[in-house]
Amino acid sequence: MNPIIMLLGAFFILMLLNVPLAWALGLSVMLYIVTSGFMTLDFIATSMFTGTDNFPLMAIPLFILAGAIMQRGGIANRLLDLVDAMVGHLRGGLAMASIMGCMFFSAISGSSAATVATIGTIMVPKMTERGYSKGFAYALVATGGTLGVLLPPSIPIVIFGVATGTSIATMFLGSIGVGVTICILLLIFAYVICRKKGYEGNGIEFSHTRVLRALWSSAGALMVPVIIMGGIYGGVFTPTEAAAVAVFYGLAVGFFGYRELTIDGLREALSSTAVTTATIMVIVAVATALARVLTLEQVPTNLASAITGLTENPLVLLLIINVALIIISTVMDATPAILVLAPLFQPIAVAYGIDSVHFGLIMVLNVVIGFITPPVGLNLFVATSIGNIDLPTLIRNLVPFWFAMLIGLVLVTYIPAIPMGIPWLLGYGQ
Repeated sequence: MNPIIMLLGAFFILMLLNVPLAWALGLSVMLYIVTSGFMTLDFIATSMFTGTDNFPLMAIPLFILAGAIMQRGGIANRLLDLVDAMVGHLRGGLAMASIMGCMFFSAISGSSAATVATIGTIMVPKMTERGYSKGFAYALVATGGTLGVLLPPSIPIVIFGVATGTSIATMFLGSIGVGVTICILLLIFAYVICRKKGYEGNGIEFSHTRVLRALWSSAGALMVPVIIMGGIYGGVFTPTEAAAVAVFYGLAVGFFGYRELTIDGLREALSSTAVTTATIMVIVAVATALARVLTLEQVPTNLASAITGLTENPLVLLLIINVALIIISTVMDATPAILVLAPLFQPIAVAYGIDSVHFGLIMVLNVVIGFITPPVGLNLFVATSIGNIDLPTLIRNLVPFWFAMLIGLVLVTYIPAIPMGIPWLLGYGQ
């Protein structure tokens, strides 16, 4: 049997057997080396070391730590108070406040799971008290949590940038258009559903004074994305250095601003960051070894030739890649999916005249849809675990929002101005 077919077959079999991703990747590469005889086992160790010896990767643990600190520093509550004061009085206002809360908090945490857990814990009890069904509330938050990796600082965007050499800073800019588009679609779908089911707002009359007070209270939280994005595009620091700045800013706001961050909270943040970072970095390391094996076997070249034989139309190419990515993202988590597939698909997209930043954001949105799609769907399991709700009920309520995400994918794919508008305005590609 062809060693590369054996490698890919072993990888997918191990995935189906629920073998941890890092082990599935590593064992597949080892099987290839043993059966092919082209190289020695130290190839794996060398590839793992060089794959993680990359300066931009330092942004990952720092952004994760910044999000964990801010999650425990009182920022989430103040952001939710602000959006509740702005839209909570409207029909379905609590649903819209939850989505907007996910968007604001995502610009701080950069984590989908953290966004679902934090916003869900705070907003779902308020929604159920006002008559919202539990299934709808958790489906809404599970979908809204996807904004956690569609807006900067997004870990999947950093990983795509590292894997393909695409500008992370430019992708952060482009992700703003993508995130806002998805947020607007979710707001529209939530409003229609709430109107149909008769869900009301928070029962509090709108007050400009309340909005101004909430805005003042949340000023420290709202400055986070301003500092990160302003510093990057003002030339003050790189995305990696911005992550370090975010950590120190989070510490200052948590300890001395809101005074809600404790030593125990900081210890928990450091512990969770260490676990999450270790998981991601091991996957990055072994995925690098797999990517190099595929390159040596000329898999990207052969794949490009096969796709070129199917179509010469870039629009059809994007349709084919989107379908493939949606299917793959249902069984593979975001990090390994990007690490394995980005080096394969990105050169093909660029050869068809598709900008690497645009394609990267399309790919990130695809894997994000996988967060709310069984069987792997990370956000589904976070929502069921914190809400004590069965998976079928959650999925049934989530279907309309899944279609909203799919519409967003079509818009982002075929209207380049959505992801590329802000970069173009700032001179990218000129």
